[in-house]
Amino acid sequence: MARLKKPAFVYKGVRPLADIIAAPLGAACRKRGFATLDLVAHWPDIVGPAYADTTAPDQLTWPRRPKGLIEEETHEPAVLTVRCSGAAAMRLSLEAPLIIERINTFFGYRVVGRIRPLQLPPVKVGPKPRPKPAPLSPEAEAKVRTLAAGIADDGLKAAVERLGRAVAGDRR
Repeated sequence: MARLKKPAFVYKGVRPLADIIAAPLGAACRKRGFATLDLVAHWPDIVGPAYADTTAPDQLTWPRRPKGLIEEETHEPAVLTVRCSGAAAMRLSLEAPLIIERINTFFGYRVVGRIRPLQLPPVKVGPKPRPKPAPLSPEAEAKVRTLAAGIADDGLKAAVERLGRAVAGDRR
């Protein structure tokens, strides 16, 4: 008897992007020593605004574990490698105990024992900042206002004016 092949793709309905991308991101994070995405995802919340823009967690290096059960007294925390700029590296090394305490408080147990600054530019994950619109000449501003003058709805009129300014100020 011939076995029926399972279809390559089965539509399961609409799913959130976080559910789809969790497995590949989790595998990439495990290669860098992170058991979960929590430290990477919540880094700005953990370290605060002073380090959020200039630092990023790079790798978590765990010491070799002895065979058998690990007791709390013998648990050795990991070394966290943090990518940061030169000035932030100096500041980070001075305030490392505070950052370590914040990380360990976030997780609820002693995860990080030492921070090793790595002077490389931090990799930023997230949306790129929007470009600022170019300043319009008074003639272009007047033309945008006259084109939107016939619209009665205030919200729609404001949106059309914003669109007109963006198109008129495009510098491509």
